[in-house]
Amino acid sequence: MVWAAVVVALLALVLLIVFILQNQQPASVLFLGLEGTVTLGMALLIAAVGGGILVAAAGAARIVQLRSNARRSRKAGARA
Repeated sequence: MVWAAVVVALLALVLLIVFILQNQQPASVLFLGLEGTVTLGMALLIAAVGGGILVAAAGAARIVQLRSNARRSRKAGARA
């Protein structure tokens, strides 16, 4: 089962590398007053990773919130 996950991850990595290599056109990027030029494939990769980090952070915050509420409920139930 672990080998299947490794194979899928390697396949995704190869497809990602092909995507980046096929999108080598320069793209102008402006972010928070900083301006630069980067390849289109790399700009999209950076945007996707940044979005993934934001989603993971929001998900982690929600999990912490739910665990805190569950802990409070268990303590209230034990007192009653």
